[in-house]
Parts: sequence; structure tokens; C-alpha cells
Amino acid sequence: MKSVRINNVENFDGEVEKAIASGNPVFVLFFGTEEAETSESWCPDCVIADPLIRKAIIPIKDAILIEAPVGARSDWKGNTTHPYRVRFQVPAIPTLYKWSAAGPGEKLVEEECADFAKLEKFVGA
Repeated sequence: MKSVRINNVENFDGEVEKAIASGNPVFVLFFGTEEAETSESWCPDCVIADPLIRKAIIPIKDAILIEAPVGARSDWKGNTTHPYRVRFQVPAIPTLYKWSAAGPGEKLVEEECADFAKLEKFVGA
């Protein structure tokens, strides 16, 4: 599994287009940005789901995981105009999408991302 981190919303389209052009399976994970003090996401559900998501995707041949942090808690919570909410209808975090040239497809949201059986089925393992 290759992971690509997008630290700037403006770089999202270019990085995703590169991943899609590879012809490999592409997954996009939206999550709460890590806090400097703890090196963990401010989002407790994201902390729980992250290792499970990676464990499910690793066996997928040549898979690409695009990591798209949504920013600090204050950037996300209650902000209905957040770019990822507006453009991709990200309802909550963590959200894991299957992505294709057509854009976002199927998704798992919040606690679904921490259900390893659902993750395996979702990624096609």
C-alpha cells in the first residue's frame, strides 16, 4: 500500500488525479488532523479506525491510500462550509471513500471505519 498525504486542500485534485491515473485501487480517508502535543488525531474515532483501515488496505495489490486531514477540531466541528463537506459531502470523520475517475464512490463513515469485517468487505480483501 502506498499512502499519499494531502496537507493542503488546494493539492487535493492533483494528487487524486495522479493516483487514479495509475490504474490502481484508490481510497481516500478524511480524518481529524493530528495534534502536535500527542501526534494523534483530535478525533477519537479516527484514532481507533486508522490502524484498522491500514490493516484492511495493505493486502490490496498496489492500493493507494490518500490521507486527507480536515484540519483542527475548530476547522471541522460545526463548519458546514468546510471544503471537503461542500465538495465531497463528507458527513463526518473518519470517512473512507473508494475513489475513481468519476469521483467519490462508496463510503464507510465513523464507526463503520472501525469495523474490520466491514472494512475487509469494503476494500475487497
